[in-house]
Amino acid sequence: MEEIQSQSDNYRSSSSSASSPASRVPSSNFFYLRKPGSIRQPISFEDSPEWEDTDIDGRVEEGGDSINAANTPISPSLSKLNSGSLPSPPLAEGGAVVRKTAGASVVWKELAVTIKGKRKYSDKVVKSSNGYALPGTMTVIMGPAKSGKSTLLRAIAGRLHPSAKMYGEVFINGAKTRLLYGSYGFVDRETTLIGSLTVREYLYYSALLQLPGFFCQKKSVVEEAIQAMSLGDYANKLIGGHCYMKGLARGERRRVSIARELVMRPRILFIDEPLYHLDSVSALLMMVTLRKLASTGCTLIFTIYQSSTEVFGLFDRICLLSNGNTLFFGETLACLQHFSNAGFPCPIMQSPSDHFLRAINTDFDRIIAMCKNWQDDNGDFSSVNMDTAVAIRTLEATYKSSADAAAVETMILRLTEREGPLLKSKGKASNATRIAVLTWRSLLIMSREWKYYWLRLILYMLLTLCIGTVFSGLGHSLSSVVKRVAAIFVFVSFTSLLSIAGVPSLLKEIKIYASEESNQHSGALVFLFGQLLSSIPFLFLIAISSSLVFYFLIGLRDGFSLLMYFVLNFFMCLFVNEGLLLAVTSLWQNVFWSILTLVTIHVVMMLSAGYLRIRSELPRPVWKYPLSYIAFHTYSIQGILENEYLGTNFAVGQVRTISGFQAIHSAYDISQSSNSKWENLLVLFIMAVGYRILVFVLLHFRVRKNVFLHRIFQCRKSTT
Repeated sequence: MEEIQSQSDNYRSSSSSASSPASRVPSSNFFYLRKPGSIRQPISFEDSPEWEDTDIDGRVEEGGDSINAANTPISPSLSKLNSGSLPSPPLAEGGAVVRKTAGASVVWKELAVTIKGKRKYSDKVVKSSNGYALPGTMTVIMGPAKSGKSTLLRAIAGRLHPSAKMYGEVFINGAKTRLLYGSYGFVDRETTLIGSLTVREYLYYSALLQLPGFFCQKKSVVEEAIQAMSLGDYANKLIGGHCYMKGLARGERRRVSIARELVMRPRILFIDEPLYHLDSVSALLMMVTLRKLASTGCTLIFTIYQSSTEVFGLFDRICLLSNGNTLFFGETLACLQHFSNAGFPCPIMQSPSDHFLRAINTDFDRIIAMCKNWQDDNGDFSSVNMDTAVAIRTLEATYKSSADAAAVETMILRLTEREGPLLKSKGKASNATRIAVLTWRSLLIMSREWKYYWLRLILYMLLTLCIGTVFSGLGHSLSSVVKRVAAIFVFVSFTSLLSIAGVPSLLKEIKIYASEESNQHSGALVFLFGQLLSSIPFLFLIAISSSLVFYFLIGLRDGFSLLMYFVLNFFMCLFVNEGLLLAVTSLWQNVFWSILTLVTIHVVMMLSAGYLRIRSELPRPVWKYPLSYIAFHTYSIQGILENEYLGTNFAVGQVRTISGFQAIHSAYDISQSSNSKWENLLVLFIMAVGYRILVFVLLHFRVRKNVFLHRIFQCRKSTT
């Protein structure tokens, strides 16, 4: 304690510019205490929520310009600071009717989280945290990197990975219960949006995926979400832009991701880093919008790394974490008093959040160590000379023995002593509806994504045109058989290889699926069927256009049935290849490794397809068994050759003739059966189904695992 006291005294001496606690009381025009409007009965630190399960229509008081602290009980520390009225910006002329919703109280008690490592559960990421959030308020979890903010948020929302173990209790409206579908919304730090859709289209399709009922009812919900997040000016603008049109900025994109959760009209909204990668103006606009959303009655809980003074003043309560320890929980203004009581008063010209993080972020110790011998014109490099480890211990010890901690325990007891109404699960859209929505949405995306779809179609046509012109004019003599086999091999192999260009679009679809699946908006089976049905028209368009060009340039046998089989065979080849692409992309979820793996697989399949060396002559281990039977090129080429040569004859001299089977037997191994070409087509269909089953398994396990591993990585390495 003597060490802590000496360090604290040293800090006070180095912060001579900091004002005393009394002088820290803001003046009437100090912005960070203002609220964006006053409501009739603001929920304060000591208020207990009124249990109501219906929407409320509340009227903002006309001419209200202050929140009277005398009528609102406040925390012990805050009562020492303020005894008057807190200013609030004046309202526009005439009060506006605000549609209110019944929120829900959230309480976490003695909450601790450990994450399982390679051998055993590691040290606690969150340690014995207590706190609560009330309807109509914004509760922020703040702290430096690796402090456990995101982990605590996910623990409260019940979204921890199975490898994480949670201790303690979470109460919703005073009852120990899990949050059910539709009763809450969760917004990840990074949400994958669909850039080729407008804001209104994106939210409308999200509503169709989430909500049951009629389409007309969902349009009104979408418009409410657009207005709630102040996106009216961007409703008809493409999220990611198009051609030379610029898309939405990061601030608007972030608000779109929040609006996606608002279509469910959640009682509680969890947001992980709403200000992630936003500039100061966008951050302020975001928080003012969330403040407006909280005023409707919704309970908001979110994490934040750092904020400006203006943004800081919009928070109702703050939970300050460092290394998993709770250093303070209470009202934002009381946190300033808490730091002052512990010996760390906030300097006048410094943002409160900057000051908090400077005192508890251990990364500053390395900076001070590097620059300890350096001084600027004003003296020391830093005005804080205390070791952050000592500061953290001081703040934690001060908080545990403070009246603020006791007030939190009292409030938790009041909120949990009786149960309110249980939050009910809202109905989901049926799987058939979701499949139809995903199919139509994917078709719309394909029609607009010219780089990934229409450009691929053009490349297919150019490649087919090149192959057709190179092998044109072969004729129908016996000498043309080998060249015709080469043309068919090149056509099937190179067009299959060209399909790798679709990896970026498939990866984007998988990321969208992972984002929607994490919030139960979609599922592996729903996504698989939606992607399957939407890809069929595009693949058939490629198949029929490329087949017609190749078929007539090469001069294959005349006959409508023969042409239709060729088109169907090539379509099934593309269909199988699409499944292979989807499986590999689902496995890696990385463009580089997916392309590298697919190129390797296609080269190996081309080598074992039976053209470079007849399949019967391939080395039995590996190349013949199993590679030649796994390669879909084998069945596609074999079926096309059987379609072309079975039932034909070639003259040898003037008397002797040989069958098409005999003519091609030395160039490629085919069957004499008239039904063999349909058997090859059946094998391609079975392979396509098999790849889709593999994709389903990967989506169900691998994608979900990667999403949680990415979140854990962010919690450990990024600004959690």
